[in-house]
Amino acid sequence: MTAEKSLWTKTTCAYCGVGCGVEAKPNKQGLLDIRGDQEHPANYGRLCSKGMALGETVIHEGRLLTPEIKGIKSNWEDALNVVADKFSQTIEEHGPDSVAFYVSGQLLTEDYYLANKLMKGFIGSGNIDTNSRLCMSSSVAGHKRAFGADVVPVCYDDLEKTDMVVITGSNLAWCHPVLFQRLKAAKQARPDLFIVVIDPRKTASCEIADLHLAIQPGADVALFNGLLAYLADNHVTDKDYIDQYTQGFDRTLASALEECRDLDDFLKRLGITAAQLDIFYNRFALTEKVMTIYSQGVNQSSQGTDKVNSILNCFLATGRIGKEGMGPFSVTGQPNAMGGREVGGLANTLAAHMEFGNIEDHLRISDFWKTKKLATKPGLKAIDLFDAINDGKVKAVWIMATNPVVSLPDSNKIKAALEKCPLVVVSDCIKETATSAFADVLLPAQGWSEKSGTVTNSERRISRQRRILPTPGLGKPDWWIISEVAKKMGFAGAFDYHHEGEVFDEYVKMTALGNREGHLRALNLIGLADLSAADYHKLSPQQWPVLEYQKTQVNQRLFTDNLFFTASKKAQLIPVSHQSPLSSCCEGYPFVLNSGRIRDQWHTMTRTGLSSRLSAHLPEPFVTMNPEDAAQQQLQTGQLVNLSSASGELLVRLELSKDIEPGQLFMPIHWNDKTASKANSCALIKANLDSNSGQPEFKFTPVTLSKWKYKSEAWLLSRTVMDLSEFDYWVKQKVDAGYLYRIASTVSPLDLTIKLSNLMLNGGGKTLSNSPCETSQNPIYRYANIAQEKMQHVYIVGKNLQEQDLDWLQNLLDESVDSSIERSIISGQVEGKLACGKMVCACKQVGEKTIKNAIVEQNFDSLEAVSQYTGAGTGCGSCLSDVEQILIDCKSLV
Repeated sequence: MTAEKSLWTKTTCAYCGVGCGVEAKPNKQGLLDIRGDQEHPANYGRLCSKGMALGETVIHEGRLLTPEIKGIKSNWEDALNVVADKFSQTIEEHGPDSVAFYVSGQLLTEDYYLANKLMKGFIGSGNIDTNSRLCMSSSVAGHKRAFGADVVPVCYDDLEKTDMVVITGSNLAWCHPVLFQRLKAAKQARPDLFIVVIDPRKTASCEIADLHLAIQPGADVALFNGLLAYLADNHVTDKDYIDQYTQGFDRTLASALEECRDLDDFLKRLGITAAQLDIFYNRFALTEKVMTIYSQGVNQSSQGTDKVNSILNCFLATGRIGKEGMGPFSVTGQPNAMGGREVGGLANTLAAHMEFGNIEDHLRISDFWKTKKLATKPGLKAIDLFDAINDGKVKAVWIMATNPVVSLPDSNKIKAALEKCPLVVVSDCIKETATSAFADVLLPAQGWSEKSGTVTNSERRISRQRRILPTPGLGKPDWWIISEVAKKMGFAGAFDYHHEGEVFDEYVKMTALGNREGHLRALNLIGLADLSAADYHKLSPQQWPVLEYQKTQVNQRLFTDNLFFTASKKAQLIPVSHQSPLSSCCEGYPFVLNSGRIRDQWHTMTRTGLSSRLSAHLPEPFVTMNPEDAAQQQLQTGQLVNLSSASGELLVRLELSKDIEPGQLFMPIHWNDKTASKANSCALIKANLDSNSGQPEFKFTPVTLSKWKYKSEAWLLSRTVMDLSEFDYWVKQKVDAGYLYRIASTVSPLDLTIKLSNLMLNGGGKTLSNSPCETSQNPIYRYANIAQEKMQHVYIVGKNLQEQDLDWLQNLLDESVDSSIERSIISGQVEGKLACGKMVCACKQVGEKTIKNAIVEQNFDSLEAVSQYTGAGTGCGSCLSDVEQILIDCKSLV
């Protein structure tokens, strides 16, 4: 190993379930240099925009540095005593089901394992659930119904081996960009690879699609039932496979045939043409090597489990499973959602894929953990859990590494529940989140790059996250915090660990209980047992099952032997039929709201929101609407609108796009009351649940919207966080060296200017301002404060700033102020390097104006030429569709 290479530490990305390998190295700025790990089989060196910006997010800004009790700084001993004593007292007075843990796919497997062990094994309640309930539980339930176990049968390697890929319920290009780039590269290498995108919206994933099926929201079961019927009618089903290795085919086919008996009604339900449908069905029938990639658009539904099984039915009926280049592929949303499922993080499972209701499993775990208190029944799933808190049945809750006030539906109810709860404990690395505001006890946890352990990605591959940087303040690993509380509750003998490797070893051995050869459960890690501390530290990626340590990379498919984990060892086809969403549109709420992620942000932005380059792409919360609907509603792009449902109301910016169908809307999930005045999408969403999985329906909310009439707008640039709660509308964006706020108000521009001037701290220095003509159509007020040749505060106020080019403000705080910058502030005419325009490529920091100027000046007519010249799209490639649209727009003006 070269000296230069030894400076880089191999670790794993903190974001989605792709589980990309990352190499990180501390730099002189106290941050991290980041590059992709070319040896990691998940990404082979590729990273998305979020992964490339990881090094910028390890700043200590906003970190929780010390334990706090009732808002007062404390120490670990006192804080741990309070948590242990209060939990013990609550259990003694009200029983074990009066307490609960709510945990996260952001935890490492070792943390997850101990949280589950403490709650189910020693407190004796099933009341531990995870935010994976919100993203993956319908896939879990569907897998278990069909396969007898929660297993994903395919590998990433299959993307390069398949001949057809069906992407359904997933904007893979933005939500799992590295997988998308692998698929895109495979398509470029083999243009005959046929790609279908099934999504009510035209998303960035459609860039490589041969066919886009914009089905009606919620119509997935009908679509795949129709596919099963087509396969049977055209004799494409594999009768020998069905007879030998499956059960339930006849009943399932009968249900599918009933679904599409009336073709006109069937097509109306789907919302697509007969020609489109025939292309999809025919291609699927004629192509043996087919994969289906699915995610939240399938899972986050009141019929999510049935949607999963409708997909699995088609693969089982054709025997296209357990073979190279084919099979159903559920891609997970979080870095360790899979690991949490493995160790029992869901309330309705035990640990290591063992189950409630199985006497042998119960005896195995009780004996292994040496406990007589192992829970005997499932606990409360996420929504039911917070309902129980609200009803006073659960009186103490410990929330770990997640933000349920933002991420759970009906957020006002979640706030009310936590307000009532006698004890709320929150362990997190961030001090001020929407959830931590309700905490009685705050426990500082380590963040990514500080903690050490393992995660499991979407293809069942276990990778190490490694410690690279020292932990600020008194932060501790989550596994340590859980162990110390357990010891103080009287369970010291079962929670005596010196380091996380010992926790991992215990978990590994649990997976082999009664399962030495892996015939009872697919999850078997016995090949990783008894690793030394040094071997654990050096652990290379391992794909389970791991019966022997994998010295070289493997790509294992499950069910190659056609044996499943059901009682009969046969796969189960499940009869399903289309059901409408539990809510329906009406005159008062005529539009369907879909929610999801955007390219450069993650969950509730507690980490990605710290990166200025990630925040620059889409900095303001918005709702997307079809132009036809906007015309009927007399709305225009850029206006602020009240967006409301039966559950709540938001205030967001309107974006118009033909990529969304009439009658439908789309809104991102990321903003909350720490980053915007009224933009938490979950405030609108009702807790409609899938009865099998307990997963909420995030993709179908009836809403209405109307224009919000404001009189003034402002952009405010500050080096410090500002309290803008007095304003009607505000949004906070991280920029280099500070924050940029967008503000709107019902007061006049002059009055808004006065309000803002009152907020400015008088720190001396030079002040710039203008005196606009009050009688002008749109007077623009400008102000700047300069100290030591650096901008301290800047604001620009007007009646409507939507036509103003103000994106250059994002780069202002980091610049030394000269006369050209002063002129730009006062005149609004931007000069020099500030004039790069709206950020398009977060990886390479390329703005819209830079791209437009290159196209015009160099007379480029190809995307490749623009990309190579400007650098835009040469990182993760997620922005290439945006760059291409700029090229099209520029050429249309010639």
